[in-house]
Amino acid sequence: MVRKIELTAFTISKLKKEAFNKIIFSVFFLITFCNYSTSTFAQDSSHIRISLLTCTPGDELYSTFGHSAIRITDTSSRFDIVFNYGTFNFDDPGFYIKFIRGKLLYFVSTADFDSFKNEYQSTNRGMTEQILNLTASEKIALELFLYNNAKEENKFYKYDFFLDNCTTRIRDIIVKYKTNYPPFKPVMPNGTRFRQAIHEYLDKGGKYWSKLGIDLLLGAPTDAVMTTSQTQFLPDNLMKALDSSNQNNKLVLSTTNLYPVISTDNKQSFFTPMIVFSILLIAIIIISLSTNKKAIAFLYGFDGLLFFLSGVLGILFIFMWTSTDHSMVKNNFNLVWAWPTHIVIAFFINSKKDWVKKYWAITILGMIIVLISWFFLPQQMNNALLPIVFLLLYRSMRRYQAF
Repeated sequence: MVRKIELTAFTISKLKKEAFNKIIFSVFFLITFCNYSTSTFAQDSSHIRISLLTCTPGDELYSTFGHSAIRITDTSSRFDIVFNYGTFNFDDPGFYIKFIRGKLLYFVSTADFDSFKNEYQSTNRGMTEQILNLTASEKIALELFLYNNAKEENKFYKYDFFLDNCTTRIRDIIVKYKTNYPPFKPVMPNGTRFRQAIHEYLDKGGKYWSKLGIDLLLGAPTDAVMTTSQTQFLPDNLMKALDSSNQNNKLVLSTTNLYPVISTDNKQSFFTPMIVFSILLIAIIIISLSTNKKAIAFLYGFDGLLFFLSGVLGILFIFMWTSTDHSMVKNNFNLVWAWPTHIVIAFFINSKKDWVKKYWAITILGMIIVLISWFFLPQQMNNALLPIVFLLLYRSMRRYQAF
């Protein structure tokens, strides 16, 4: 009986000790959880989520390089707003003149997220969202900046496709409001040039005629080697830079493809500039061998048009160089073959004056020098123009021989 009482007492004592330990553990867990919750709430009590939206390229030339926007989701106010720095107004007075001269002002616009997403999804353009890792104070400061920047008196800015566009604006905002952000890592090979970067997109989209037009207008500055920061003028590059520099989730919390995109095969056109201009060159050479009067009359008209158009291009290059604010159209070496003076000689195709003969001789020498130095110029030339340069050389020789 005594042994049973002792066992019972021991059991009661043991149970009391276990119960006490459980109570202590429960209190410790509760205090720890509350501290963690309080700390987490204190760290981010903003109810704001900020993310970078990166849209894939589209079929139109203006959408070839993709697009960037910044999204703010505020659960306290139930706002889900996209800020878009790539907006301009077609109804702006003097729109085309301002656009050509590089004086057209772009502005930041706002749209609800669903409308923005539906617009891109309807044109089969993908959208990737990267939720940014920002503290509550950083989010609030960034949100206030964007709403203030979207005011009528603040929203306009002078757009530059390479140096200050819809993507670089967002990059600069992230850098400004993210404290202690890790430096961006390169996402393109060292030594990549601006022209090479845009060629990559144009070739992928099969936009060879657009590529020719761009190469005609963009001068030697486009062949400068890009810094790591400068590569981020392309939306995809900024997205990749955020990911590649995302050490321990310092920049991006998560990345999501918001909806599936239907894959389509790009139909490559056979009639590329190189093929069309080469066919033109061969056709003119064949016609030039004919003594038929109609063929000779045709060549008179063709030569007038050829030299007139090349002269117009030369004048356009000088205008873009000297009279616009576009930084990348300066020092355009296409002037070595598109001489503005060609617009004058176009009206003297049949002339037998001595100065006309000398002009043809100078043009022959000039075009030979251009062809020899083609691949050594400070500016990368579009090779589809080689048949045109050969054509200028050939027709100048024929005109010189006619004396």
